[in-house]
Amino acid sequence: MQFWKMHGAGNDFVVVDARNARRNWSKMAVAMCDRHFGIGADGLLLVLPSKVADAQMRMFNPDGSESEMCGNGIRCFAKYVLENGLTKRRQDELKVQTLAGVLSVWPKFRGKVIVGARVSMGVPRFKPSEIPINLKQRGLTGVSHYPLAVDGREFKVTCLSMGNPHAVAFVEESVEAFALAEVGPKIENHALFPQRVNFEVARVLDKRRIEARVWERGAGETLACGTGACAIAVAAHLHNYIDDKVDIELPGGTLLLEWDGKGEVFLSGPVELVFAGEWRK
Repeated sequence: MQFWKMHGAGNDFVVVDARNARRNWSKMAVAMCDRHFGIGADGLLLVLPSKVADAQMRMFNPDGSESEMCGNGIRCFAKYVLENGLTKRRQDELKVQTLAGVLSVWPKFRGKVIVGARVSMGVPRFKPSEIPINLKQRGLTGVSHYPLAVDGREFKVTCLSMGNPHAVAFVEESVEAFALAEVGPKIENHALFPQRVNFEVARVLDKRRIEARVWERGAGETLACGTGACAIAVAAHLHNYIDDKVDIELPGGTLLLEWDGKGEVFLSGPVELVFAGEWRK
């Protein structure tokens, strides 16, 4: 099986053309994403046919679970599909079917090589039932600054869905010093979140810059997270920390987020091919 190893701001993926392949993709993801005995990646991306878009993307985490969407992954997906000629659509826009809906990707070219992309990430959702989050209170239209106690420390999390669930905590300390490896898995698997959750810790530097780290559901800490960056930007906008555009500075690189407070979120960032190979297991 041929594959491309790719990354977007350090968030890395194995991409395969699965249109004519039949596998246990959950088990394949565990094996291929292993950083010692496999290729090594934060996720496995599958290219599949679609009746409603140019192509369909499925994304599996390193633990074998399937994710609804991936903002960095969809840029890698678009590069793979367009540069390999897997669609006859024009090169300026790609419609991609995901479990979070059909999204548009506008690639950025350097010559004939795609080096980045802008992605329509959909409209954020705030109802507890849509995130989802288990709350005793009824009739809530959003979850903002919710007090979440972990290991004797209380975090004020803002929860929302970007097609997958997120909990964002803003801190005053440097995110580099934050004990994410200890706190992240406990929040991910907290009883408050029936489908687990992606956890973001963020510090606002100014109106145009936020530094952040992300603990991804099913993957652990990653160098970048597209939907996580979207969730941070949306939460920051809701709290009037930022305006309509912000750079989210993650360990693997910087992503540009745009949100006007009511419509779709737009994500822009780099994409790069690391190497191509053949999986023989």
